Amino acid sequence: MRGMKLNIAENVWRRLFLPTLGIAIAFSAQSASAQVSPAEILNPDLKALEETYFPQLTALNQSIAKTKFPFPFFLSRFVGIDPDKQAGTDSRGLEFVRFQDRVILKVTGNYSAAYDTNRLTQNERAAGTLRTVILPILDLVRAVFPQDMACDGIGFEIAYHARSRQRSYDFEGKENLVLVLDRNDIWALSMTTTDSARQEILNRNKIYVSGTDFGLSLTERDPLNVQALPRSIPGRPDATSTARSSTLVAHSPLLKSNQPAPAVNSLAVATDPEPPPANSAPPPSSPIVADAPPATPPQAPADADRLNDKYQSQLAALAKEGAAKYHFVDYALPTFMIFRNRIALQMTLRNSILFGPQKGSIYKRAAQSFDLFLAPQLRDLSDRISPDVEFQFFDFSVLNKLAPGPKGASEAIEFICPRTALKQFVNAEITNQQLLDQSIILVNGVRIALNLQLVE
Repeated sequence: MRGMKLNIAENVWRRLFLPTLGIAIAFSAQSASAQVSPAEILNPDLKALEETYFPQLTALNQSIAKTKFPFPFFLSRFVGIDPDKQAGTDSRGLEFVRFQDRVILKVTGNYSAAYDTNRLTQNERAAGTLRTVILPILDLVRAVFPQDMACDGIGFEIAYHARSRQRSYDFEGKENLVLVLDRNDIWALSMTTTDSARQEILNRNKIYVSGTDFGLSLTERDPLNVQALPRSIPGRPDATSTARSSTLVAHSPLLKSNQPAPAVNSLAVATDPEPPPANSAPPPSSPIVADAPPATPPQAPADADRLNDKYQSQLAALAKEGAAKYHFVDYALPTFMIFRNRIALQMTLRNSILFGPQKGSIYKRAAQSFDLFLAPQLRDLSDRISPDVEFQFFDFSVLNKLAPGPKGASEAIEFICPRTALKQFVNAEITNQQLLDQSIILVNGVRIALNLQLVE
């Protein structure tokens, strides 16, 4: 039975911004690429910004409308709008506003994803929205705006659905993710490719989930302790002065993030394919802690970064070999990252299997992607990695093309496999199903269960 729908929180931006917005709201019908007109804005500094960057705002609006997200995304003046009512609402979701005495470019929209609360925590839902919506939009912002854009930063408010299934009913509510980034961090976060570097940026910027200050974690199930985070966006006595200034960029300690070194995206290639020390595979009933002995202390992003730095040349060699032999993509190098407090080696591959239009079962595509594309390469891939390199998971992201053309629909299926279980699989000690039972499988960031026999 379809249950009730409930707005979990009111529009966060309205509550936080309206006392200082200084913007005249217009409710006339707008086209999909329309923008807030400078004539509507009463505050002289905000009006000047709207006039100065009106071509960029229009171009950004159009680029977002053309971008393919895992689920439909629509710019909107307000959040929490049901998908069936989205077409007739005010789509002018880009505008300059004031936030805590700062001038912010605000991006507001509704994302038609419905996350399963029984499988994904609130933190994982917010992290998935950041990866699939905010990061791609940041790339578009960087493409149309200058790095010295005359404002203090950018703010996102993205609404999405959270669905809970009980025995007798379904309950679907809405959540809002708000991220406010310092201007320097717009470019730093967009160009950074490791979760550890992204986490460092997020920790010093403002994040809210459904109106509550939130310590978003990219690698944990649960959020971080907000009180322990270096929230370092300073308040300014006169924020309007920064709307006419372009000097802040030169003083940012994060400029080094604008030029990521290859070492931040790298891995060790085996020269002697000896098997790793034998460890018993963790029980299938607890995949979250799979391959992580209880006595081993949690690992931090700094541990992954040290491996990336240490094995820079080997990672570069693996990337080059992988592009020719394993279908590695050319824009995402192999890299160490933190997953569930353990180190994972992440690799992104483009599936050589061609799927039809996006009407089939995601479970069948996931099964075929593993059995027919990824599994035949696992022995060779695992043998290329030295057993002396200490990490616990392989993280394989397989990109599936679902429609022809450069802008055709696609999906990402992620197989996060315990290293010891994967070694048992390539040695024919366990079956493909036993490996997947101990692994974590995500489709566009949403976790699924996969029974290979049921989907055949």
